[in-house]
Amino acid sequence: MTSATAPFTLQQIGTGTSRFPSGTPIPTITDASVDPYIKTRASKDVQVDCIQFWPQEKGAYPGIVLLHEWWGLNSQIKDLGARLACEGYGVIIPNLYGRLGGMVTANAEVADALMNKLNDSLVLQDINSCCEYLNTREYIKRNIHGVVGFGMGGTFALRFACQRKRLRAAVSYYGRMVQPETALKDLLCPVLYHQAGQDNWVPDQDVERLRTMANEHQKRVEIRTYSGAPHAFSNEMRLDAYRPDAATDAWNVTASFLKTCFQGT
Repeated sequence: MTSATAPFTLQQIGTGTSRFPSGTPIPTITDASVDPYIKTRASKDVQVDCIQFWPQEKGAYPGIVLLHEWWGLNSQIKDLGARLACEGYGVIIPNLYGRLGGMVTANAEVADALMNKLNDSLVLQDINSCCEYLNTREYIKRNIHGVVGFGMGGTFALRFACQRKRLRAAVSYYGRMVQPETALKDLLCPVLYHQAGQDNWVPDQDVERLRTMANEHQKRVEIRTYSGAPHAFSNEMRLDAYRPDAATDAWNVTASFLKTCFQGT
């Protein structure tokens, strides 16, 4: 379900896959058109595998990097990508487990093991390369980007917002606190944080530290708390955690927040 003000329907959204090198310059469409061997040449660089969604109506749109939970790049996050595109964004979802074989799982123990195997600095590099890739797409506004993440992805969304100075917006659904906390002094874009009121993964005191550090460094961080909602309350595949009312409210707040952040661009 998209927000009431979404300008596009799911029938107006295109989708496709993309693959590009991580941490190195990304060839533009022009580069690719003059290099007949670009598709067959083996790259020595690690590749970022992604799926994309975008409005098919001709135009240039703000770009959103959408970051998945610890389950991997599954159908649920793809559905969210299509819904975000309905709001008027070009959306790219990187497989954060690409360096681990691109696994998808429904087992919490396996998901926890996968998450703990990640090299955080390389993941942040992959996310940054997504923004650079978006800058080569003619239907995406150059350097007009935001990041949205859920769970593990919400943690990386917060960290990435402290790293990329040209980012316009960051939304974290029940992500963990930035470490080290002093990194928040480098935050430039507005942040929207969705807190599960009964979160067993992110302690209340961590969210309070986020609030305190944001005030201390005079950063624009808005925290929305959903009383009684457990961690992953926006994931309809988690029947034990899903709370439709909280999920709908959080989505509408997210859509409004992003629209405000990209206003005038």
